Amino acid sequence: PVQGLPQIRARGQGGLLDLLPHPDFARNHILFFSYSAEHGNGVTTHVARARLEHDTLKDVTVIFRAEPASTGRVHFGSRLSHDRQGRLYVSVGDRGQMQRAQQLNDHAGKILRINEDGSVPEDNPFVGQENAWTEIYSYGHRNPQGMAVHPKTGEIWTHEHGPRGGDEINIIHPGVNYGWPVVTLGIDYTGFSIGDGLKHMPGMEDPIHEWTPSIAPSGMAFYTGDAFGAWKGNLFVGALSHRHLARLELSGQVVVGEERLLESLGLRIRDVRVGPEGSLWLLTDHDPGQVLRLDPLD
Repeated sequence: PVQGLPQIRARGQGGLLDLLPHPDFARNHILFFSYSAEHGNGVTTHVARARLEHDTLKDVTVIFRAEPASTGRVHFGSRLSHDRQGRLYVSVGDRGQMQRAQQLNDHAGKILRINEDGSVPEDNPFVGQENAWTEIYSYGHRNPQGMAVHPKTGEIWTHEHGPRGGDEINIIHPGVNYGWPVVTLGIDYTGFSIGDGLKHMPGMEDPIHEWTPSIAPSGMAFYTGDAFGAWKGNLFVGALSHRHLARLELSGQVVVGEERLLESLGLRIRDVRVGPEGSLWLLTDHDPGQVLRLDPLD
């Protein structure tokens, strides 16, 4: 166990959420991690920066808190990624209060972009816009639990949970509205439509791929290794409710094929990463959880 963690509120869907090494981690030992913690009169998503020294976190500094906090127990997000310029992307869910995703003076339901010290990049899309918070990079998201950087283009790709159906994969562009809850390819858990039941609207971005019924996606990684040569460039997504690892074949920005792996294991796949030697690493969502490594048989 690593010592030195801040106070974390493991509540509902909250707890420790994501872990991201600094691009120069081998030299500086800096880690970024997201988690849910108390703030004000509620609980919200936090992002912290720390230095790993042996088995202890040193110089732990909170560089971002999603505002406003709420008493809800769901949809904290949160995934972290660096772009090629070292800026940090943070996903925050709508906290179960769906209208917040469309509000530009609220961090919920957004993809945020900050610098490594928590400051705001000067070219963020809402810098200088009145009544809009400058950390916001895109909005109209429900609960993004997958984020990965395309190895060739450098684009930020995310996926997010739909309600009942309509899980999405999106390519994130600055200032773009991804629709939730005005448009969605899913329906409410009651079986009724959400809002006006719209599936498309001008000015709101459609997903590049969707799952109906929902697979409950979590974790996402582009395969960049050599061990599974035939899978190079494929996108891997964990599934919680359908309990498999999805392998997506891509042609540019189009999903042209999908294979469901490991269904016979019946495991909820919470996260997927590619190791330095080309292995696929999976984290399961069970009690007790497991870390699994996938290697070619040959």
